[in-house]
This record gives sequence, structure tokens and C-alpha cells, in this order.
Amino acid sequence: MAVLKFRIYLEEDDAIYRDIVIKHSQNFQDLHFAILKAYEFDNKHQATFYRSNDNWLRGREISFARYDKQYKAEPLLMSDTIIGSEIINTDQKFIYEYDFAKQWTFLIALINISKEETAKTVYPSVSRSEGIGPQQYGTKSLLGDKFADIEEKYDLNEASDGFGEEGEEADLDGDDEMELGDDQNADFE
Repeated sequence: MAVLKFRIYLEEDDAIYRDIVIKHSQNFQDLHFAILKAYEFDNKHQATFYRSNDNWLRGREISFARYDKQYKAEPLLMSDTIIGSEIINTDQKFIYEYDFAKQWTFLIALINISKEETAKTVYPSVSRSEGIGPQQYGTKSLLGDKFADIEEKYDLNEASDGFGEEGEEADLDGDDEMELGDDQNADFE
């Protein structure tokens, strides 16, 4: 039984990707759930695949469900469509869209076909993970909760430039001139 290895790139940054191995007899719904798990996304939104080519043009749609939108052609359903049936070339490409409101777009490229499956592997499976995936909701610092502590400590919420007001110097006695010792005065004479 053939095992397909797909590289799933984040559209905005091809340095962030996940490699997923899946049996050719599994369906697109299995691949859909594997992608969500690999990028740590929830399963609360609409999703669809498009068969694609080297120019990343959108072809036949393979949808999670029939959504209330205009279709050029009736979509195939993920749960009914076997991945192997949609592989036309050995470098087959797909586009995966998740959460139509936020438009998470992933580019999927077939990078390897293996004739034998590994006995220990439960398919589909992530075989490689490169880069830090995006946060599905909002933005979260790599520092996480630690950033909030730094923010409070240094009052980073204030709209200040980090400069003091004019005349706010550390000179406590109000004297603007520096006093030089006798040794130092001799150098200037």
C-alpha cells in the first residue's frame, strides 16, 4: 500500500511547514484533521481543498461540506474523496483553506511516495515539523505570559519615547557646571 508524504507550507512563510505521511487509501478528511492537529488549530471552521498545479492555481474543490456559496462546479466532499484518486502527477499540489473569515491558506506539495508503510506509524502522522506555527486566534508572543510581567515592570503600555522632560536631569544641586578638582583644572590651563 502506497504512503504519500505531503509538505504543508504556510502560504505567507514557506520556512514554516509540516510534513505529513498518509496512506493513499485515506480520504481528504483525514488529511484535513492531520493538518489542523499539526498546526494546533481547532476544528470549528469551514475548510476546503483545491486541486492545484505548479502555478498554485485553484482547480477542483474538495470541501468538508457543501457551504452556502457559489460553486463553479459541484465540490467533492472530503469524507467521500480518497487522496489517491486525486493524485494526477508525482509532484501533485493542493491548496488548503481553513476558516474562510480569517483565510488561513496552506500550500500542499506531494514530496514523496513510498511503496511500503512503517508498522509503528499510525497514519496520518506528522513526520517533520519546521518553524513555529502561527497562533490561530490573535497574536501571542514567544515569551507568552512572561511578556505581561515585563510589560508591567517597565510600563511598556505607556506611549512614551523613553526620554525624560527637558530640565529633568539627575543634577541634584541645580548647578549645571561640573566642578573639577585641582589636578583636572591644571590640564586645561
